[in-house]
Amino acid sequence: MSARVAVVTGANRGLGEQIARDLAAGGLHVLAGSRAGGSSSGAIERVSLDVTREDTIEALAHRLAASGGLDVLVNNAGISMQGFDADVARTTVDVNFTGALRVTARLLPLVRPGGRVVMVSSGLGTLAGVSDELRARFEAPSLDREGLVALLQEFVRDVAAGAHARHGWPSSAYSVSKIGMNALVRVLARELEADPRGILVNAADPGWVRTRMGGAGAPRAVEQGARTPVFLALLPPGSPTGKFFRDERVVPF
Repeated sequence: MSARVAVVTGANRGLGEQIARDLAAGGLHVLAGSRAGGSSSGAIERVSLDVTREDTIEALAHRLAASGGLDVLVNNAGISMQGFDADVARTTVDVNFTGALRVTARLLPLVRPGGRVVMVSSGLGTLAGVSDELRARFEAPSLDREGLVALLQEFVRDVAAGAHARHGWPSSAYSVSKIGMNALVRVLARELEADPRGILVNAADPGWVRTRMGGAGAPRAVEQGARTPVFLALLPPGSPTGKFFRDERVVPF
């Protein structure tokens, strides 16, 4: 592929589809991933990708390796489930957090110089939702991928034991999954500090968007919600990394 290449997960509809469209309009060749795949059109190529299945991630990685790599990765795939119990916690974390980690870990070695990684997070993913003790653990400069995975697994175990509130967790698996995603941004940014490719990793809060997940009453159109993720995907060299953005501005984690 001669054009710059972007991969967008969860791009079959809603916010992900709009991000894919906007990146294609900016001149990128977009691999729009979803479990359903679909018909390709113009600069948007539909590919089968389930962030919970290693085989689909591996197939995409082989495809990208054979064609020269990628320049932009937007981790948008996510779910918001009704109710709150151990199964909801486990599934939500697996898709929203671990799914983004799986895809990023496999594709990061294939990202070309000047690449960008964007995590589509949420305003519900701020550290204001956890106890001071948990906040300190999430913000620890020594936190690595393994430690972060262990923290999210601890949340699932605490929910199963009925101890999550006592241990400082909110009663929202979606919120915790996005807290984990934001922490992953900081971990990856530290990992990449010495990487000569100059890859930037940031998180985006798109706001409450009118999608199937957000509902018809959400105040933002998908076009507005896609603006910050696309902005981060196209950041010029020397821009911030390891940050959380809302409306194209850095906000606190």
